[in-house]
Amino acid sequence: HEGCEVTGGEVCYETLGCFTDDKPYSGTPQRPKAALPWTPKKIGARFLLFTPENPTKHQVIRADSIASIESSNFKTTRKTCIIIHGMADKAEDSWVSKMCNVITMDDVNCIGVDWRRGSGNIAIYVQAANNARLVGAVVAHFLKIIQVRSHMMQAAAGGLYSCSSIHLIGHSLGAHAAGETGKRYSGIWKITGLDPAHPYFEDTPAEVRLDTSDAFFVEVMHTDTGSPLGVGIKNPNGHRDIYPNGGKQMPGCPNKISAITLVDILACNHLRAIHYYTASIRHPGGFLAYPCDSYKAFKEGSCFPCPAPGCPLMGYFSNSSHSVTSPQSYYLHTSWRYKLSVTLRGTSVSSLWVHVVLVCSRGDFFPGNIYSSFLDVDFEVISVTRVTFSWSLSHFNLFQHTLGAARIDFQRGRDGNISSFCTDGTVPEHVIQTLLPC
Repeated sequence: HEGCEVTGGEVCYETLGCFTDDKPYSGTPQRPKAALPWTPKKIGARFLLFTPENPTKHQVIRADSIASIESSNFKTTRKTCIIIHGMADKAEDSWVSKMCNVITMDDVNCIGVDWRRGSGNIAIYVQAANNARLVGAVVAHFLKIIQVRSHMMQAAAGGLYSCSSIHLIGHSLGAHAAGETGKRYSGIWKITGLDPAHPYFEDTPAEVRLDTSDAFFVEVMHTDTGSPLGVGIKNPNGHRDIYPNGGKQMPGCPNKISAITLVDILACNHLRAIHYYTASIRHPGGFLAYPCDSYKAFKEGSCFPCPAPGCPLMGYFSNSSHSVTSPQSYYLHTSWRYKLSVTLRGTSVSSLWVHVVLVCSRGDFFPGNIYSSFLDVDFEVISVTRVTFSWSLSHFNLFQHTLGAARIDFQRGRDGNISSFCTDGTVPEHVIQTLLPC
C-alpha cells in the first residue's frame, strides 16, 4: 500500500487508486479547506473478524495475507457485514465489537474496521473526513482480494464469494467511508448509514458523500439533524431515509442548549443511531417506519396506518422488498404506535379529560394514559381483551354530568387492523366503565 505517486494535489497508490484535494473535495462552501488522506500505513486500518465460531473474540485478517483469511473462521458461504466507526472511535472493545457479537447470531461474517489512528478528533476533523476516503478504498481493496481469492477457498468453504452478500454499516464518518467503498467496488448489496456526518458532507455532490449509487440498497438513519449543533446529515441521501423521533432530539438525550458537557452536546443524539440499530437486531419486529412527507404530518396521524404494501422495518432486518423505485423519507417514534378513537355518549361538556386503560391478554400492562388520538408505547400490544374508560372535568363545574364511551376503536399501525369495544350507558365523573369487544 505504501508505494505511491504524488502529483500536486493528488496522491495515487498502486492497490487503492488515486485521491485528489481538488474540487469538489475542497474549495467549495461546504468544504473550504483542503487535505489529502494520510497514508495507509499512518491510518493503519485493521480488520477484526467475528463469526458464530468466535462471536466475542476477534481474529485479525489482512488483505495482504491470504493465509490470515484462510486460517480464520471466515466463510464465503455466509453473508458478510462490515462495520466502520466514525471520528475519534475504534472497533476493538467498542460498540462495533458488541454489535458484531449480536449480528453473528444471524450466521454471518462480521468484520469491524478499526481505523482509530486516522479517525482523528474535532481539532483535525477535516483531516479525518478525508482519511475516511482512504479507509473506504482500503475496504474496497480488501473485498476485491476476497473475491479474487474465493476460487482458491472454494473447496474448503463450499462456495464462491458474491458481492451481493455484502452489507456495509457505517456510523458518522464511517457511513461516508462505506459510500466510498461502494464507489470503488461495484455491486454491493446494502449500505446502512447510521447518522452520517454532516460537516463537509451536507449539500455536496454524490461523489463526495454516501449516495444511492453506492449500493443496490442504501438506507440512512438520521438522529442528530438539529441545527445548528447537530452533527448528523439532514438531507435525504439514501433510497430509504428514516428519521426516528423526528431525527433531531432523541428521548433521553439532553437538549443541546441545556447540555452540560461537550459529550452531551455532540454525542448523545449522534450515538442513538447505534443504539437503535443494535436494538433492532435483538427485537426484529420493532421499529416500524411510516412513509411520510414530514415529521409534522406523522405526528398528526396523516401517515397512519401503514399503506397496503406495509411499512418497512428500521434497522438490521430492513430490506428492499418494499418498493424503493424512488427515494422516500420515513418517520417513527421508537415505540409501537396505535390509534384510539373514542365515541362518547351523554350530555355535552365543554372541556374534560378522558382516561383509557387497555387490558391485554399478552404483553405488559399499559397504565392509565390521558386520552390522545395516538398512543406510542414501549411494547407491542398483541391482543386487547377489554378497555376501561373514565372521565374527569378539566375545570370546576356546578352541574353534574354523566358520560360514557359508546365505542372505542383500537387500531394497529402495522396492518391497520381495528379492534372495537362497546358498552351501554354512562357513568359519573371518575367512575370506571368497562368496554368489551363489540
